Amino acid sequence: MASPYEALIRKAYAAFNARDIDKALSTMHPEVQWPKAFEGGYANGQNEIREYWTRQWTEINLNVEPVAINERPNGTLEVIVHQNVKDIQGNKIFDGTVKHIYTLQDGLLKRMDIEPE
Repeated sequence: MASPYEALIRKAYAAFNARDIDKALSTMHPEVQWPKAFEGGYANGQNEIREYWTRQWTEINLNVEPVAINERPNGTLEVIVHQNVKDIQGNKIFDGTVKHIYTLQDGLLKRMDIEPE
């Protein structure tokens, strides 16, 4: 069953993959918490996410495609993604599935966590 937030999720990932930071951030709550999987810890707020992604994209090239979106009983969204990560020279770092868990607030992405698939 498709989540009512499927359009929001798809917009966020499409914008991220296109490197359209402003469009991606438009899907997020102003006080969003985002995991810095590449560095560790969390980026807090849209400005920190902008800085993190800008750094990240100078060192790795990644494409993340949602393959399943499910609402959990606790109201969070589970998004299973296919993630393809390469270094700047095009060498594969990771190619597989990952689980992204979203907490929403006011119809926007408030927090993202990563769980093992």
